[in-house]
Amino acid sequence: MTLIVVFACTVSYADKTSSIRLEIEQLTSGQKHHFFGYIGQCLTIPWNADGRYILGLEIDRIDRLPTPQEYAMVILVDTEKNNQIIRLDKCYAWNPQQGTMFYWHPLKPQTQFFFNDRNVETGKVFTVLYDIEEKKRVCEYRFDDTPVGNGGVAADGSAFLAINYGRLARLRLVTGYPEALDWSQDEIAPANDGIFVVDIKTGKKRLLVSYRQLEAKIKQRNPDFEHSGLFINHTLWNRQGNRVYFFARAGWDGKSKGKRTNIPFSIYIDGSHLQLHEKHIGGHPEWAEETVLIGREKNKQVLYDMEKKTVVGQIGTPDMFPNPEGDISLSPDGNWFVNGYKQNNKNYYAVYRRSDGAFVRSEGIDKGQYSGNIRIDPAPRWNRTNDAILIPGIVKNKTRQMFLLHVITPQK
Repeated sequence: MTLIVVFACTVSYADKTSSIRLEIEQLTSGQKHHFFGYIGQCLTIPWNADGRYILGLEIDRIDRLPTPQEYAMVILVDTEKNNQIIRLDKCYAWNPQQGTMFYWHPLKPQTQFFFNDRNVETGKVFTVLYDIEEKKRVCEYRFDDTPVGNGGVAADGSAFLAINYGRLARLRLVTGYPEALDWSQDEIAPANDGIFVVDIKTGKKRLLVSYRQLEAKIKQRNPDFEHSGLFINHTLWNRQGNRVYFFARAGWDGKSKGKRTNIPFSIYIDGSHLQLHEKHIGGHPEWAEETVLIGREKNKQVLYDMEKKTVVGQIGTPDMFPNPEGDISLSPDGNWFVNGYKQNNKNYYAVYRRSDGAFVRSEGIDKGQYSGNIRIDPAPRWNRTNDAILIPGIVKNKTRQMFLLHVITPQK
């Protein structure tokens, strides 16, 4: 039987939000751990088109990173059959924070989704397209010369961004898959590695931007720049699918010659207009409309225009969002915004309606004492109807499970 727990909500601006509340429903249970992974940026929606199935992973333990031979079970949660778990396939490219970069295929969101996998013998990462009606993999995107995995699917379903998860694991373990093959490890800024664009229909790939280009751009600003290896994190499509925002990073491996490098870049999807952004708006930005991103400036949740390279607005107040650097997500309709943040051993969620400033905050949800590479981030992900958010939590038997945060508004 489905467990529903209603938490009291801290509400600001009572004249606008007294009728809005949050309800938390425990979605999965049992002795195994269940989770989705990753922040709900750029329309990362766990639900299929009609909302019946929710994607997830099932694993045996969460107290350490997985070994290369340790698989996670790809599952569906059937919300029409008492949240029954349907086990589909094995996945060898995952970690406890990011999961396996699930995305439902925007052109076939009822039945098809993407996830990353790895050849256990060679360590080469690749991307899988799975069909739940055919109950099989209908395509595998393998590139022997540059074994990359999905880093984000375009909203129009035309392509996905792909990155070298072996390089990420080597230079910042939490961002990659442990011991995945890194073909560019001999160079600190290779010309044949960076962000790739893979055409979903044809399977062809192209290099959008290389590490060599990024290093050159950084050295234009700082000729004395030194590092022991660049890597790319958070490859974020905008909602129109014509721009990408990402971070060039170095120094997380403890071997860098200088300080940590964490520089935001943007580029058009045709490879033009590579821009280095002097202003950093936090490590967890999200796309809003057109050229605008949501991020942090000091203690404020702000709107940043990547073309103008300036802050152009603000969401809510610092009282509403005590940690604007938290994991954030904008609903598919663009009207609802959620900020997930941690305090002590609990995750909290601040939900804001952009149309009128309505606001509500959840009670804390246990995230355990896990930290570092095995931490359980808040990672909120909206559903397609803009009224529920998938979140993680620890339950009484100390397993990690999936929860739904329902946003309840009055019926008109």
